[in-house]
Amino acid sequence: MRDFLFKRIDNSALVIFRVIFGFLIFLEAVGSIFTGWIKRTLIDPDFTFNFIGFEFLQPLPGNWMYAYYAIMGLLGIFVMVGYKYRWSMLGFTLMWASVYLMQKSSYNNHYYLLMLLNAMMVIVPAHHYFSVDANRNPSLRSISMPNWCRWMFIIQMIIVYTYAAKAKMYPDWLDLSVPELLMRSKKDYFLVGDLLQNRWVHYGLAYGGILFDGLVIPLLLWKPTRKFAFFASIFFHLFNSFIFQVGIFPYLSLGFALFFFEPKLIQKLFLKRKPFYSEAEVIAPKHAKLFMLLFVSYFVIQVALPLRQYLYPDNVLWSEEGHRLSWRMMLRSRSGNTNYRVVDKATNEVITISLKDYLTPKQIRSVSAKPDVIWQFAQRLKSVFAEKGMDVEVYVSSFVSINGKKSQRFIDPKVDLSAVKWHHFKHNDWILPSKLDENP
Repeated sequence: MRDFLFKRIDNSALVIFRVIFGFLIFLEAVGSIFTGWIKRTLIDPDFTFNFIGFEFLQPLPGNWMYAYYAIMGLLGIFVMVGYKYRWSMLGFTLMWASVYLMQKSSYNNHYYLLMLLNAMMVIVPAHHYFSVDANRNPSLRSISMPNWCRWMFIIQMIIVYTYAAKAKMYPDWLDLSVPELLMRSKKDYFLVGDLLQNRWVHYGLAYGGILFDGLVIPLLLWKPTRKFAFFASIFFHLFNSFIFQVGIFPYLSLGFALFFFEPKLIQKLFLKRKPFYSEAEVIAPKHAKLFMLLFVSYFVIQVALPLRQYLYPDNVLWSEEGHRLSWRMMLRSRSGNTNYRVVDKATNEVITISLKDYLTPKQIRSVSAKPDVIWQFAQRLKSVFAEKGMDVEVYVSSFVSINGKKSQRFIDPKVDLSAVKWHHFKHNDWILPSKLDENP
């Protein structure tokens, strides 16, 4: 393992990936400004639903989140050109993680993946060639890197794609219910809207998605199938970009192909003036054993996190316990109808809550169907009424539909959600049992 991880290889793939990565995170930052995402998600709401435990993270007041993202965009440019690379990458990593943790109304796995990749990019020597830093400090310049710099990205993508394929293997995906629902929302698309409603398209999306997620990494690793897998990746990711508008992720995924092709090919294509490193010597650092322990531990955690869903008693599609951080991407349709009832303990007066008085339309969708957000809003209501000098209880009447099936009661209406704690590592028993298998 020591020889494998610390063998020196040519660093052309990492150098070019840094340029692509910096450009893409720049686009992600400035795109959030010009598409109105910042306004809808961070400025318009009175508050944001953050990850439980990170309540201290809230958007900057006024329009300062625009400046926040402008700084992130500038840091992306610095990463791309390799200017003060470590500090620039670290700054972007911390700022991105803060935004990720301060709001989850726009949660998706791609944001989480980018947070992990940011941290990886901080520690890899991606600025040792073709960078401002290397030009200003020739002693920094290098044409090689440790082998772990390549395999860290490959292993991460193996985990992502393997779990994405596994998660699709459930009845509502295999019988085309979910692909049909996904495509139904795209029926107004210019030129292709009607095409996407065809049954054969749904079959291709369902079973092609499983095959692609499950096989693309092995096919990229095997030289005889590498080009085929790469061209299949181009089609798959461009399709996702056009149909689902998932930001930079499709292009970032294509960028990972750099680590699968032979380093000599990458050097010839992109860095013709760069000498090619071919010595393959092993240079282990002083604390190699500690590094190997941390390297293995990180990936053990990455493998274990998606498995935690099996520790909970109910189907993750219903309870959402174990859903996040598990690479369950575009797998289900979830909708709900939830009413909040506040009871004044002193007078027993019942106060019906109008959600639009407190929340944006996107937030209303979250507090109508997602258990952690439902719980958080109950806590929020308790604090709002406490500021008025009232001690209240908060009860919820909630019905949720999964994949267009008949709605079921979701939350125990007899439980005061403002008085219960959220359990991260065990089942929250106020989430009622599902009957998904019985519910057509």
